[in-house]
Amino acid sequence: MEFSTPIVGALIGAVVLLFGRKLFWLCVAAIGFAAGVQIAPHLVQEPSALLQLTIALVLGLIGALLALFLQKIAIAVLGFLAGGKLATVIAAAFFVQYAQYSTIIFVVGGVIGAILLLVLFDWALIVVSSLIGAHLIQSAITLPASGSTIVFIGLAVIGILVQAASLRRTRGSIA
Repeated sequence: MEFSTPIVGALIGAVVLLFGRKLFWLCVAAIGFAAGVQIAPHLVQEPSALLQLTIALVLGLIGALLALFLQKIAIAVLGFLAGGKLATVIAAAFFVQYAQYSTIIFVVGGVIGAILLLVLFDWALIVVSSLIGAHLIQSAITLPASGSTIVFIGLAVIGILVQAASLRRTRGSIA
């Protein structure tokens, strides 16, 4: 049971990595899942693996329902959450004292992410879903920091290439 959350996260990550643009609702659900994994310890001190998985799945389900019924709002929320998370990760990688500005960094990254996702939906969704999928997979694997970074970048590039090829095939068949 201890390994259930990382395994589910990695499986969802693989699907989002390769099919995030086509399965938009799953991409939003994956972000809800990832947020649930991170939020669970703040809601309950030292949550069990089952409780953490349950919270993650509930938030994922809420994300999927938002994506299906409120697509434009879900797009903006997805962009905001993904942009905020990505900005925080980038700040953590480059700035030692980023924590005192983490809220501002998250909000600014979130606003930029929401705008980009709304304006450049297909390409932004390809990049964002590839990054999210790569993060979910990489989080399930225990590696040294440099190995983890290499795996993350490699997976993100693979996801972008696979989804870009799929987009070209889709647009080519329409024309």
